[in-house]
Amino acid sequence: MDFKLKIWRQKNAKAQGHFETYEIKGIEEDASFLEMLDILNEQLIREGADPVAVDKGCKSSGPVSFDHDCREGICGACSLYIDGRAHGPDSQVTTCQLFMRHFKDGATITVEPWRSSGFPIIKDLVVDRSAFDKILQAGGFISVRTGAAQDANNILIPHEKAEKSMDAAACVGCGACVATCKNGSAMLFVGARVSSLALLPQGRPEAARRARAMVAKMDELGFGNCTNTRACEMECPKGISVDHIARLNREFLKAKFSE
Repeated sequence: MDFKLKIWRQKNAKAQGHFETYEIKGIEEDASFLEMLDILNEQLIREGADPVAVDKGCKSSGPVSFDHDCREGICGACSLYIDGRAHGPDSQVTTCQLFMRHFKDGATITVEPWRSSGFPIIKDLVVDRSAFDKILQAGGFISVRTGAAQDANNILIPHEKAEKSMDAAACVGCGACVATCKNGSAMLFVGARVSSLALLPQGRPEAARRARAMVAKMDELGFGNCTNTRACEMECPKGISVDHIARLNREFLKAKFSE
């Protein structure tokens, strides 16, 4: 399969970015999107990548920078905006799980980084997603000491609540919800994190404080408000439901009334 790639290139956060077009040929249909980018970078290196060209303001012929880690749909690092969709045209997959068979042979594919003030661009397709870490840190940990596994299992939890908590905990923090939302809202991410603990008895003691602290940190870091369009839910690679946003709102209101 042959493709024409329009890829966003940007030297650093302060530099002005631009699209560059590359042609790549002979890609297997079962290759993942990241494997295709690996092949492109190998091609650019063979052609004589010149990092100095970037410093002189010329078009960057060097390898394309993109983020990745596990390549198993677990870490969320492989966050790319592909043809106008977070993680590309397939549903409920991360970029590393997207295969080239989902594109037509000869297609032009546009690849961009996440677009959000909360995720500033570091270089090319790599963005700084440490804002999510700061939100998690604001939420803190649970204070309930359950000891060993058998002690934790002594706390009875209804099956329905346990399943909902696990569904919320499936969030990998990739940021697709932010990149998809027209307001750049992180409500689905925060809702999933708050909900996964608020549903469990172990998470109840700090539930109010956690919701208040995480929402405050989200606002401080420049993320927008929920638009109620459910676009985040549609593009989430783990299918996280907006029901968790509703639970976040309830927990936040409880926290405000208890002040």
